[in-house]
Amino acid sequence: MNTIADNPRSTKLPEHSTSDTAQASAAVRAQLQLRELILSGELQGGARIAELAIVEKLGMSRTPIRAALMRLEQEGLLQALANGGYAVKTFSESDIADAIELRGTLEGLLARRAAERGAAAAVLLEARQCLKQIDDALAPSMLNDEAFSSYVDLNQQFHALLCEMADSPVIARQLERVVILPFASPSAFVVAQANSPQSRDMLVVAQDQHRQVLDAIERGEGSRAEAIMREHSRLAQRNLRSSLTGDLAGQVGSEGADSLRAIRLIRRRGAAR
Repeated sequence: MNTIADNPRSTKLPEHSTSDTAQASAAVRAQLQLRELILSGELQGGARIAELAIVEKLGMSRTPIRAALMRLEQEGLLQALANGGYAVKTFSESDIADAIELRGTLEGLLARRAAERGAAAAVLLEARQCLKQIDDALAPSMLNDEAFSSYVDLNQQFHALLCEMADSPVIARQLERVVILPFASPSAFVVAQANSPQSRDMLVVAQDQHRQVLDAIERGEGSRAEAIMREHSRLAQRNLRSSLTGDLAGQVGSEGADSLRAIRLIRRRGAAR
């Protein structure tokens, strides 16, 4: 029988495993930092990615950078070029609208499942508490940056709880693939509307829909819950149109524009490719 001492190769396995883990961790860090460069607008739509420049900027070796570039292509933020390398992808207005509608469809299905199967009492209670916190954030007649930031966090939390209520890993996985796309998440356009006079009114309407869908789930009204969530996504469609119009007309305030520079990755309908 061979022992570890008899077989020197076996002693190298932990070292090899540690090396693999370190490389994977570096690739994840590179992926996160590159994604931030794209979504912050520092890497502009259509720009070719210079691998050496990214290696120097992030202070990493080529191996994790290459892995990160491949993952970002899979996410849809980059496109592979025919002659090698990658470029920052741009999105048509229709692309984003379709992604938002798909999110609404999937969240509507999750709401239906939660209503029909019954949601856990503890999760329903947590959702009610979340809505109370959103009410508190929206209480002032004028919302400051802190209130908007609080709303964004709580809104994300409520949508995550909705997913948890349905207890459907299959649908949840599909939803994860959708919301990772730029501007498809539930709060993608909230900050861009922060300087709009109608911003608080829109959030109050969205909050009312939150409460209605939760009521429908608790009452076991699957069709109603699904319809409300699909209607809920139409607010995001409206915000998409408002954000594009405001950005191109120069009407978005400086803070709103800075917080959503990645909106320049979107081509409006009729714009040249």
